[in-house]
Amino acid sequence: MNNTYYDLVDQTFNFPQEGFEVKDGYLQFNGLNIKALIDKYGTPMKLTYLPKIGMQINKAKQMFANAFKKHKYEGEYFYCYCTKSSHFSFVVEEALKHNIHLETSYAYDIEIIKKLYAKKKINKETFIICNGFKQKPYTKRIAGLINNGFKNVIPVLDNVNELDDYRKSVRAPFKLGIRVAAEEEPSFPFYTSRLGIRAKDILEFYVDQIEGYENKFQLKMLHIFLNKGIKDDIYYWSELNKVINLYCQLKKICPELDSINIGGGFPIKHSLGFEYDYQFMINEIVGNIKSACKKARVPMPNIYTEFGSYTVGESMAHIYSVIAQKTQNEREIWYMIDSSFITTLPDTWGIGERFLLLPVNKWDEEYQRVVLGGITCDSHDYYDSEEHINEVFLPKVNGGVEPLYLGFFHTGAYQDQISGYGGIKHCMIPSPKHIIVGHDKNGKLVDWVYAKEQTAQSMLKILGYH
Repeated sequence: MNNTYYDLVDQTFNFPQEGFEVKDGYLQFNGLNIKALIDKYGTPMKLTYLPKIGMQINKAKQMFANAFKKHKYEGEYFYCYCTKSSHFSFVVEEALKHNIHLETSYAYDIEIIKKLYAKKKINKETFIICNGFKQKPYTKRIAGLINNGFKNVIPVLDNVNELDDYRKSVRAPFKLGIRVAAEEEPSFPFYTSRLGIRAKDILEFYVDQIEGYENKFQLKMLHIFLNKGIKDDIYYWSELNKVINLYCQLKKICPELDSINIGGGFPIKHSLGFEYDYQFMINEIVGNIKSACKKARVPMPNIYTEFGSYTVGESMAHIYSVIAQKTQNEREIWYMIDSSFITTLPDTWGIGERFLLLPVNKWDEEYQRVVLGGITCDSHDYYDSEEHINEVFLPKVNGGVEPLYLGFFHTGAYQDQISGYGGIKHCMIPSPKHIIVGHDKNGKLVDWVYAKEQTAQSMLKILGYH
């Protein structure tokens, strides 16, 4: 009987698969020798593989091109990166190498836009889609961009009063978008999203507040985003078609309207058992839009997306060492890691997210069911189930020269923002070192330290212990 961890994975999934294979007994991540990086930098470690970002962007672009060709679609496709999923300069600048545009969600994002322009990473033709509920500091910065000649800044109105701020402060003609408030799925505790304007109010709002002012501002875009993401179910198609039909109605009285923004929501792989037909979904979205427009006899809109997690999520991994095994009763074996889930992967604690977990080494050892524990004193600092099953199976430690190394993969979206990068962490557990792997100017793959492990002194300074 085969009881090694490799046998377990091989019997359960199609393995190896894109991004993951075992070579000489050690796991490879997108062809990277993780063990070599561990030997060089130690654990715990955050690892960012920059080339994956471009791979994701180009994959989506190609699939939309395929769908446009299949349906003979007459609009254009624009790929925007949702900055809030990871604001780091190395992420945003890597994404911008692939001819994309940007989406913002708060006032300080506009300061990033200014820095990118100063560094010539973007130009005044780049589309900047401005989402979110906007306070004065946000609308003021948006107006500043437009007044400074950024031709494709599109503030997406989240409420009917937002337009007043731009009327007062924008001196040049500008473009507008409107976010359509989505109906939430039945499991939500409320019926309609707090974000956006109710669909039934938008036609009246356009006629009363926008029509006739085309020399000052023009409605160019309808925007929708669903918390559930882009999924092949009745709920998604119902909400999408609602916006498509609204576009068709508005287009007949608003010739300037030429775009639908379907937001983000593409899922990423959080399990070796992950299955999602991206091309099918894109084909269906493009086909639905074309069909409705043909029926209504209106031109097909340009299609915008704002992929955040899809763009950057699969580019990062968190690597830990198992530093101890604890047996608390006859049924539960704990593997203690040299960091904390609460501080480094807060989604596992806050929303019960499951990431793709694989050992780096010991694939030829027998496996057992375990619970993973972080080193904070919080009883919720643990990880005990995978997305495909309700348990975690990992190789037995069995002593040996090296500890068991664990990798949580595809962790690149939101985790640093939610945990508060560089700040105070629960139980003062330090942020791990951050290693980046990317191409140098000659195209050679190199690795470097972006940030060292957080020090006690840096935390004490924040806390006022000078």
